Amino acid sequence: MTTPKGLPQIPAYDLPTAAELPTPRAPWRVERGRAALLVHDMQRYFVAPFAPDAAPIAPATANIARLARHCRAAGIPVFYTAQEGNQDRRDRGLQADLWGPGMRDIPEHQPIVDALAPEACDFVLVKHRYSAFQRSNLETLMRVRGRDQLIICGIYAHIGCMLTAAEAFQRDIEPFFAADALADFSREKHDLAVRYVADRCGVPMTAAQLLEVL
Repeated sequence: MTTPKGLPQIPAYDLPTAAELPTPRAPWRVERGRAALLVHDMQRYFVAPFAPDAAPIAPATANIARLARHCRAAGIPVFYTAQEGNQDRRDRGLQADLWGPGMRDIPEHQPIVDALAPEACDFVLVKHRYSAFQRSNLETLMRVRGRDQLIICGIYAHIGCMLTAAEAFQRDIEPFFAADALADFSREKHDLAVRYVADRCGVPMTAAQLLEVL
């Protein structure tokens, strides 16, 4: 059960399959020459509430790794978000009221998990708010590379991932939600995020579907 502040312990649940994905309103198709990949908040602090060797986090991490490897090989930019530990209360803003002090600048919290460690060619953006676009140069880095599609994976699906998709849409960037390369507090919240994106701002796809198209 979620406490008023801090992260919950997250029970295991199965990731959605291709057959379970809702039909999106948007007609968009992901294209290699237009897409970028965003690996959202896969830091030790945020991953810690999951059972490490179980679904959803184990297969989601494997799917993220597959997407990242393929994108690098195909010349598709790979972006990461990563919050800094020991953020000043004024920098965290209202998030501190909901989640408490957040991560500390210690090895158990701040680094991105080893299985998804960024490579020299990747971009790591400092995260300040739910959406990856807030107080970052993500859009600028995409635009100068001719990218107007964003494949979103990581955690948590119904918080930062969903709101990043919504903001991408509002910036005329087509979001693609990698539904089995995401994880969340529960399958209910995971499905909520996938449905919202499909209904309002983007296209849910599985990692296998994305890899096939890319």
